[in-house]
Amino acid sequence: MMTKVSQPRIEVSISAQSLSLFDGHRLVRTWACSTSKFGIGFEEGSNKTPLGGFVVAEKFGEEAESGTIFKARKPVGHWNPGDPAEEDLILTRILRLRGLEKRNANTFDRYIYIHGTNEEHRMGRRGSHGCVRMKNRDIIDLFDTVPEGTLVWIEE
Repeated sequence: MMTKVSQPRIEVSISAQSLSLFDGHRLVRTWACSTSKFGIGFEEGSNKTPLGGFVVAEKFGEEAESGTIFKARKPVGHWNPGDPAEEDLILTRILRLRGLEKRNANTFDRYIYIHGTNEEHRMGRRGSHGCVRMKNRDIIDLFDTVPEGTLVWIEE
């Protein structure tokens, strides 16, 4: 478990496939992540990861067991490592993003999240349907560290 930070900020690098947590200007931690396999974009239904400034608008999954499967942000089951999964599951925790710029203003309605995944082996490679995916233990650490209202920057 990480300690709380007083001025949290999240930065996602699509080129590096990494997510970094800052406390003000101090780097606290960096994790591998996975952004969209379809590239960068802002269009509804594109399954692309948007760029720019965002805020963590909502958090879901506090106290949920690691591997909890979410559909429409509600727990509906559990996935265990090694279980077969045909789809890109949303697991463990959800940080729902809201865009702060004209170009990414539809992000909240596109349901772009930072969340856990059943494809942990794909961290460091593009593989999502628009969201930023993290290993389940990593999203728990991040979720427990940042409050709603945390600023997020996603860059190429």
